[in-house]
Amino acid sequence: MRQLIVLGGGGFSMESSPLLDQYFLDASGKACPRICFLPTASGDAEAQLLKFYAAHARYRCQASHLSLFRPPAQGLASVLLAQDAIFVGGGNTRAMLALWREWGVDQLLRQAYLQGCVLGGISAGMLCWFEAGLSDSSGLLAPLAGLGWLRGGACPHLDGEAERRPRLREYLAAGQLPDSWAADDGAALHFVDEGLHACVSSRPNASVWRFERLGDGSVSERRVSTRYLG
Repeated sequence: MRQLIVLGGGGFSMESSPLLDQYFLDASGKACPRICFLPTASGDAEAQLLKFYAAHARYRCQASHLSLFRPPAQGLASVLLAQDAIFVGGGNTRAMLALWREWGVDQLLRQAYLQGCVLGGISAGMLCWFEAGLSDSSGLLAPLAGLGWLRGGACPHLDGEAERRPRLREYLAAGQLPDSWAADDGAALHFVDEGLHACVSSRPNASVWRFERLGDGSVSERRVSTRYLG
């Protein structure tokens, strides 16, 4: 079974609630899963690493992280392919994807995914798996090509950043983004074998949304049923 769990926002890097972090770990089906954090998009920001380890000290898991700026002596494959879950942090998606491709991380992640490792993440760690996404990696919100493992587009932080919704609608209407999934901060989409399996949230009012370009060039949006985990 192939699993991707993507967060529009929330989790250990944005909130004190453990709900989405626990959901991510539980998806592995392991009693004590090995989870690896990839902080590439933030340039291995120490604050993100501290939050990751502090949060996961509360759970029954084996937590580690992988740095491309201080690569492990045993090699990237030996680290990534030994995991039960891999979580990708937020930051600059464009820079992250460039580094992944340079180091072959994208290929190793694909191998881990096909072997049953749960993959996903927040913000950059949400949109990178799709064909395209609405990213601020270049300073302004604009379309950015992703890895294409999931069809369509993606947009994190829908309710957390005021410009997200209008820019998403603008690029969809112009045909510059494909029909897209969007997630509020605190909401997550769980894909199984590339199909949407569940939408969950750590906040009572956080939701997942579906945006589609209609035949007349207008854009529709609808709230997708999202289960609060609390």
